[in-house]
This record gives sequence, structure tokens and C-alpha cells, in this order.
Amino acid sequence: MTDIPEVPVWATRLLAARTAKGWSQRDLARELIRVSDEPLTEVPNLIRRIRGHETGEHRPDAFYTRLYCKAFGLTEDQLFGTVIKPVPTLALPTLAPDADLYERITRAIEHPSRVDMATVQWLEHCLAEHRRVEDTIGSKPLLPLIHAQLSTVADLARGARGPLADRAVAVLAQYAQFIAWMCQDSRQHAAALAWYDRSHAWALEAGDACLASTTLNMRAHQAWSLGDAPRCVRLAEASRWHDGRSSYGVQGMAVQMAGRGHAQLGEANLARIRLAEAEDLIRTAAEQPEEEPPWMYFYDEGWFLMQRGMAELELGDGRRAADYLERGLSSLPAHYRRDRAWYGACLARAQATQGDAEAATATALKIAPDATALNAYAVIELRRTAYDLNSVGAPGSQAIRDFLTDSKP
Repeated sequence: MTDIPEVPVWATRLLAARTAKGWSQRDLARELIRVSDEPLTEVPNLIRRIRGHETGEHRPDAFYTRLYCKAFGLTEDQLFGTVIKPVPTLALPTLAPDADLYERITRAIEHPSRVDMATVQWLEHCLAEHRRVEDTIGSKPLLPLIHAQLSTVADLARGARGPLADRAVAVLAQYAQFIAWMCQDSRQHAAALAWYDRSHAWALEAGDACLASTTLNMRAHQAWSLGDAPRCVRLAEASRWHDGRSSYGVQGMAVQMAGRGHAQLGEANLARIRLAEAEDLIRTAAEQPEEEPPWMYFYDEGWFLMQRGMAELELGDGRRAADYLERGLSSLPAHYRRDRAWYGACLARAQATQGDAEAATATALKIAPDATALNAYAVIELRRTAYDLNSVGAPGSQAIRDFLTDSKP
């Protein structure tokens, strides 16, 4: 569980600050030029410098530190964390506590037995904001930061007493679940499994059926991603032990995971029966969204369409898969860069499967930049597509392989 990417927290904050503005690296380069009182190098050179700073390869010197702060409208402490904070966070305006809350958090950190509801609610909000940032920047830069937060949350959970204790342990379980997901996304499978198990245990301790069920669903997804379809189905069915105490959305996730497992086994009839059942649950969940836990924010009918597309791809039906994936992607917001890379890669393979080499090549090349930057699984899928295209002599195969080769870090 120690295989954590060594990305400095200040680099993560810098990347998140740009992402929060909706800027590309080119946009940021132009903004640096605009706010600078001194002449700067040309935009392409600035982009390379920004890239080095955001990956943590080089820390900005005093001049660029001041320039970044001026461009983002943030203090050096907010952006680079030069002063120790009660809890390390990204430089997001929505996470800045007011003076009273700051004092409460600081007091709780120093004396965990004094943790209160306001502090726990802020930690929940903090985690929710970081989940959304991760959709855009990916897991690698966030993992060390969330790992650092976890130790603070664990201290507070140990100090909580009475009814607040369950709420604090539930937050701890959510943090562990998020770390598990990021480990899985980073292909650290052993660490992911360990963190899912820890999250499940804390969820049971807190009496949180939705989270206990979700951790089993995510373990089922991990089994599916490793090609272990029987385990995927077993874990999805185990998640349903919590039916009646978990939300309709969480139940729907379990049933669709069972469907995907059956699809991976080639059991088309069972797969489609489970997916139809999941669709009914998801529609029911959409009618009462307030009943869903906060980590299910992404789960809607568009997302489910893409799950059906993945299942049809497993079953070898490229036409159905492409239809579901195209419809789902059309409703997926642009800031879900990592997910758009994955589902776009699935769409490219579906198009190749149905014999549309031109569409498959265009889709693959369109999402390849985000795939190489944010989603290792999408890169694997693109390589499979390139192989399939090459096997039928399609010229696009080489273009995809060349891009992936040239984009290797």
C-alpha cells in the first residue's frame, strides 16, 4: 500500500488551479504573459515550463511563483502550501474555510476529542470537491494529497464520540474508497484491493450500507478490469445483500456490474436481463436523487448507456455497442476528461468491430491525447483497436500506434 506516485502537493495544486479556471496550458501561458511586468519567453517554451511545473519535475522559482499567484488571483500559501495548513487541500475557492471554521478545524487537529459536526461536514465537502477535480486531472496527481488527508481524518475519527463517531468513521471509509479507486485507476491493483477491504470494514463499522455495497461494486469492477468475470459476478451479487438498506442507484450499480460480468463470460441472455433490471433501478433512483449518497454524483442514465455499450462490446456486437456509447458520450460533460478517454476508446473499438475503420481511426485519434495523459486503460483499449484495424489492413492502425508511441512519457 506504499506505492504512491511521488507528485509534490504543490504541483497538484498548480494543476488543479488551472483546471478550476478551465484553462489549457496554452491559455495559462498567455495569461502569464499578460500579467507579467517583464518580457517572457514564447508561448511554446512557456508551455514546456508549465508542464514541468505541473508534473513536479521542476519547482517554480520565486519569479514564476509570484507570476502564477498573480495569474490565478491566489496567495502563495493557497497555491503552493508554503505554510502548514490544518488539512492539505487543493487551491479551490470552495474549500477555503471562514475564520470560525478554520479555528474549529485547527482545534480539532490539535485535540481530536474536540472534533465537531462542522469539521466533519467540511471534510465531507472537501472530499466531494476533490472527487470532481479528479474527473478532470486524473488520479495520479491527487493520490498523494488524499493519502495525506486520510491520516488527519483517521485521527479525527478516533477522537469522535457519541453519534458523531459513526459520521466520522463513515467519512474515513469514503476516503479509503476514493484512495482505492485512484490506486485501481493507476493500476496499483494490490493496493486498491487492500484499500477497498479497509473501506468496507469501516463502512460496516459506521453502519453505512450504501458505502459497504459500493465497495463491493468497485471490487467487482476491479475484477472485471482484470478479466476475472466469475469473481465480478460473485462480488456484484454479494453487494445485493445490502438491498433494502442501500439506495436504488447503488443497487443499480451492483446489478449492472453482474450484467457486465455475465457479458465478459459470453452469457448474452443473462447479461441483458441483468442490465434491463439495472436500468429500472437507475430510473427509479433518478426520481429521488436526494436519496443517493454523494459519491454517486456521476451515476445517471447517460453513464448507464455507456455501461451497456461496454457489455455489448464484450459480447462482440459492435453496432449495439457503438450506439449505446455514442448516446452516452453525447451527454457526458467535457470536464470528465478521464472517463471520456475511456469510453471514447471503447467506442473506437466498437466502430472497428462493426467494420467502420474510418470512424474508428477518427475517434481513436480524437481521444488519444487525453488517453495518454489520464487513462492507462484507455491506452490499452486503443492499442487493441490498432491491432484490430491492422488485421484487416486498415491504414488508420499505424496512425494510432504512432501517436501512442510518440506520447510515451
